[in-house]
Amino acid sequence: MNAPTSPQPATDKNLEAMRKFSEQYAKRTGTYFCSDLSITAVVIEGLAKHKDELGAPLCPCRHYEDKEAEVKATYWNCPCVPMRERKECHCMLFLTEDNDFAGDKQDITIDEIRATTDRMSA
Repeated sequence: MNAPTSPQPATDKNLEAMRKFSEQYAKRTGTYFCSDLSITAVVIEGLAKHKDELGAPLCPCRHYEDKEAEVKATYWNCPCVPMRERKECHCMLFLTEDNDFAGDKQDITIDEIRATTDRMSA
């Protein structure tokens, strides 16, 4: 019997791509990352993992019966339709200023993301 393996982290390439996308999108839309940057880090890592596994940044905070079908439908690919249309981010990645959980940051480093996700998977 094989020992359980820990989940693979996202590739550096896609983690950096999703980090840059998140920063640029927050700045362009006037939204902010969550005041708890560990939430931001986990969501960006999830987007990068989906990009690795599925080829698209499918929202990592939802349950899907068929992830491949959801990617093709594009509704939940980040930025998802609710975010684009109403600035409603289920993941709390992009928050409007009036949201109680909004921080004041629109930047996060790859080191902050890795430190947070490494701690959580240990």
